[in-house]
Amino acid sequence: MSIQHYTYRVTWSPEDGEHVGLCAEFPSLSWLAKTPEAALKGIQKVVGDVVADMLANDESIPAAMAEKNYSGEFRVRIPPLVHRNLALMAAEQGVSLNRLASAKLAA
Repeated sequence: MSIQHYTYRVTWSPEDGEHVGLCAEFPSLSWLAKTPEAALKGIQKVVGDVVADMLANDESIPAAMAEKNYSGEFRVRIPPLVHRNLALMAAEQGVSLNRLASAKLAA
């Protein structure tokens, strides 16, 4: 698996006054740089080094989120009153509760 398949993000850090590179699969890692390009390059280098170290020590490396299969299902526990109100909204809109919840999550 290539480290290029991992999920990278670059954002501005007001506290540090620099761009920060992040990797979703390795939430404890980050890289600060003056430019977004340098932050991305830095976090990719750190991830590459960590993956190489993990492999050298026979540790399992995280799967890239982009390569995982998602079922499209997950459970969410909500208070009974919220469940009732959502069921009422769905009925009033003439859609299933699942369709209403999916639309609200996607918004």
